[in-house]
Amino acid sequence: MITHAQCTVDPVTATQVCRTWSAHVDALDRHLATDKWAVAAVTLLLIAYPIARIALPAVLSGIVPDVVRTVFHLI
Repeated sequence: MITHAQCTVDPVTATQVCRTWSAHVDALDRHLATDKWAVAAVTLLLIAYPIARIALPAVLSGIVPDVVRTVFHLI
């Protein structure tokens, strides 16, 4: 992925501030309409919600008992 830097001069400190942006993200920002961004956001939410409600609690319930046992063993 090609990156380029946007450099500006900070008026308060008179120093040069550079931010690196991805050319790919800039192209997406220029060419996607607002409704496409909304569809993408809803799609990501539909994917992330089951992961947050099912997978994360399962992983945490598998990890926490081991941690608790280790702490009690150390005490």
